[in-house]
Amino acid sequence: MKHRIVVAVTGASGSIYARQLLQKLQLAGDQTEAVAVVMTENAKTVWQTELNNEDYASLPFKFYTQQDFHAPFASGSGRFNTMIICPCSVGTLGRIATGMSNDLITRAADVVLKERRKLICVVRETPYNLVHIRNMATVTEAGGIICPATPSFYSQPATIEAVVATVVDRILDLAGIAQDTYRWGQ
Repeated sequence: MKHRIVVAVTGASGSIYARQLLQKLQLAGDQTEAVAVVMTENAKTVWQTELNNEDYASLPFKFYTQQDFHAPFASGSGRFNTMIICPCSVGTLGRIATGMSNDLITRAADVVLKERRKLICVVRETPYNLVHIRNMATVTEAGGIICPATPSFYSQPATIEAVVATVVDRILDLAGIAQDTYRWGQ
């Protein structure tokens, strides 16, 4: 079965994670039936600030606005099986944790959780306060996966892209996308 994935990009710092995730999903096109993208306006601003470009606009995926509640993944009948929020702001996480579906990202996350599908929140914040931790617990208890943008160094990454890949490859593993990547002990 091919994956139907929604990628949401919020305004948290970490556009490099989103860029590499989308690039790797493009390369994994044989494993996906559909990849849909929702970017907040803040996400576009942060992308431009951090990466000095608007390369997201040239990606071959269907983009949706935050207020497009007619998007297929705004309903459980849309059959999107995975949602990745990368990076996931703690504000977005808080709205998901409280069931506040005020835009397409939070509505889609609510749908994914109610349908018992896979929600992966790549939280990009440090340090965490107790509110953040409780919201993470709530989303986890509802069936979501909290995957902080915390790189590993087992593979001895030599570039920033290689450091980012330690997080992105973990996200893709969680989403069920087969890939050739560093594996501990292999």
